[in-house]
Amino acid sequence: MKAVVTGGGGFVGAALCRRLRDLGHDVTALGRRPHAELSAEGIRTAIQDLAAPQAEAALATVFSGAQCVFHTAAHVKMWGPREAFVRGNLLATQNLIAACRAAGVEKLVFTSSPSVVATDHDLRGIDESQPYPARYKAFYPETKAAAERAVLDAHGHGLKTLALRPHLIFGPGDTNLVPTILKRARAGRLVQVGDGTNLVDLTFIHDCVAAHVLAAEALDARPTAGGRAYFISQGTPVRLWEWIGRVLALHGLPPVRRRLSAATAQLLATVAEGAWRTFGFASDPPLTRFLTEEMATDHYFDISAARRELGYAPSCTVWEATEQTFAPRPESPIA
Repeated sequence: MKAVVTGGGGFVGAALCRRLRDLGHDVTALGRRPHAELSAEGIRTAIQDLAAPQAEAALATVFSGAQCVFHTAAHVKMWGPREAFVRGNLLATQNLIAACRAAGVEKLVFTSSPSVVATDHDLRGIDESQPYPARYKAFYPETKAAAERAVLDAHGHGLKTLALRPHLIFGPGDTNLVPTILKRARAGRLVQVGDGTNLVDLTFIHDCVAAHVLAAEALDARPTAGGRAYFISQGTPVRLWEWIGRVLALHGLPPVRRRLSAATAQLLATVAEGAWRTFGFASDPPLTRFLTEEMATDHYFDISAARRELGYAPSCTVWEATEQTFAPRPESPIA
């Protein structure tokens, strides 16, 4: 299979490129800047801003001859102008869909997010029948949901599509989740929000990548798989703050001592967002309403559809993946 991976230099994109290469596929990593590390490993790279003017024509050239496009690129931030999110998530995806059709691409696998159905309530074991909310508290889930809908609506007329919703991806090569936790902890800015009992799903990078490969295969093997979204995770939720505590311990850092109630955190986040909008600060606010809800509420999902339609099966538990990723390795004995 000839494949193109957008966001090829990112956490998920780079891991997916390597996996496709190892499986013997012809893969191109597409991004907005050069990916020297992937190039050094023999993976073809291409440069293109997905949301640039005339991007559709340039993308169609890159996609020429490809059977599958994996769209992992996104504008992932907790704060910033709405226009940046619309451009990086929705416009980029619309251009990509048009380019897939122009180039005759057969399959499009979109990396979405469970945040597209996020509300201000607990999400406990929900499946894909959960509707999109009427309103969002952040631009990322709002524009990610719009992009997901565009991808799913594009299914048919020669292009088969589906969306994956992996939750809180971590593992070797992580550039976002765990590094952010560690950075805040080392700066003394990591604060537990809520009572610490909230349950969340996490997704190990190896299984996230496996789900993408299975998704592409399912679009050929199972007609019922296309045009749908699928939650992806390790299948069993854990207490978020217990997991964070274990990650800190494995990095030699003390446990989180500071705590805020969910109500207090929401109030502070609302005040912070108002101040940042009023004064136009360039930095991100220390708390946002969306982030505080993610840290204090239950977020876990039914992955039965992915098991059934994609043949997805987690390879390990969250705890096993955590130890595998972060536990110190014994030194090799000196001969």
